[in-house]
Amino acid sequence: MINVASNIEFKYLIANESDKKYGVTINTVGFQTIHPNETYPIDEHPNDYQFNEMAGRILDEFQFVYITKGRGELVIESSGKLEIRQGQLIIIFPGQWHSYNPDKNIGWNEYFIGFNGGIIHKLVKNSFLSTRSQVINVGLNEELVTLFKRAIEVAFQDKIGAQQHLSGIVMHMIGLVLYESDNNRRDLLNHQHLITNAKIVMNENIYNYISPEEIANELEISYIKFRRLFKKTTGYAPAKYFQELRIVKAKQLLLETKCPVKEVAYKLNYASLECFATVFKKRTGYTPTQYRKFNR
Repeated sequence: MINVASNIEFKYLIANESDKKYGVTINTVGFQTIHPNETYPIDEHPNDYQFNEMAGRILDEFQFVYITKGRGELVIESSGKLEIRQGQLIIIFPGQWHSYNPDKNIGWNEYFIGFNGGIIHKLVKNSFLSTRSQVINVGLNEELVTLFKRAIEVAFQDKIGAQQHLSGIVMHMIGLVLYESDNNRRDLLNHQHLITNAKIVMNENIYNYISPEEIANELEISYIKFRRLFKKTTGYAPAKYFQELRIVKAKQLLLETKCPVKEVAYKLNYASLECFATVFKKRTGYTPTQYRKFNR
């Protein structure tokens, strides 16, 4: 089925006994754009594939559902409700109750392919595919999009040997998804280690101002990359995060010691008492003296 106006195209296929002996068969493949406030899923799918948000469905096949734009949610019997964002791929397993849908106010773009076969079940048995990891962060991957588009082309051409061609595409997809997943996980661990070290450096220099550039240099990473990773992980730019640490320490000194405000500013290496008082009031709404008085 092709609907150019709605940017929807999908094909359902039939695998014969000879195709099944190959080890992987493809049942459906397609792409659809779901616009904001549009009905989902569309009515043109066969009954076995239809579902609604509340009732969900159970399929007798594996499915890859790749979201390249927008966001929504996924509900799986074993995991509950999960948020789905662009760049994520959902893996559905045979016999598993599930439901997913785009955010009604945003919609999404969705590629999907349904497949089955002894080779796939062997991959599950050997833990290459697992119900413990059904949402994979592959990012906006051009190669994966190309594979989906090629699968759609092959399905619509419906030539002799199409099932075997599609089987190869699916195996390529699985290999690519595993590759991207493993490397993204490793990158995330490396980033977390880097950010943890940066936080340690900041805490060790709470009384001696250290610039983000100096921290990046100590961690042997470019400042631009360090700032991007730090903000992505913590939600703060490095300088902003360090400033928050210093304000927290200032609050502690004001409440737990008798140090004059001027000495607190000096301990934390602010350029002047006025500078400290300005920054403190901007972050807390009080001058240091007011904060000490009211909270004590």
